Amino acid sequence: MAIRKSTEEKTTLDSDVTKPSVTAPGDGPADTTDPTEHASSVPARPGDEALAVGTVNTVVPVPAPEPAGEVEDPRIETYEAVKPDGSTVTVERNIETGETKVK
Repeated sequence: MAIRKSTEEKTTLDSDVTKPSVTAPGDGPADTTDPTEHASSVPARPGDEALAVGTVNTVVPVPAPEPAGEVEDPRIETYEAVKPDGSTVTVERNIETGETKVK
């Protein structure tokens, strides 16, 4: 993966897929220190320099996915569970949000 390295020791993705793959020590393919950066693999299109070195960047930055919106009619699962004391409770779990309630 080709990277750009700044003086603050940040690793970010590089969109140039014709250059050699360069990683900082300890970094691997698609590594980035930017939590807002997302990667996607692409077909290799090595230029002469990448062919000479033997590595090529095949991971490029892509826009972040759109956050999921509110679900009008969420999927809810309901089931009975036995507590350690032997009593039975009803568990209700919203599959969309992961919110769980014990009744």
